[in-house]
Amino acid sequence: MANTSSAKKAVRKIERRTAVNRTRRSQMRTYVRKVEEALATGDANAAQAALSEAEPLVMRAAQKGILHKNNASRKISRLTVRVKALAK
Repeated sequence: MANTSSAKKAVRKIERRTAVNRTRRSQMRTYVRKVEEALATGDANAAQAALSEAEPLVMRAAQKGILHKNNASRKISRLTVRVKALAK
């Protein structure tokens, strides 16, 4: 347990940031899942729309440190390739 007042404050800050990060991560995963579901159904228009909604959330997660920048770029790239392949 934290002994000093600064350590106690740090614990409070960590709890708040953890809650925010958990929310952002969950939202990002939800939107990525929507892209996956649209790809599974074979609906190219829905997949494209879902991707355009998911992309900014994934990149924002990378900016906020929830995902690594390269991980986010790879995720977007792979989803984009799959959506384009479905559109053909």
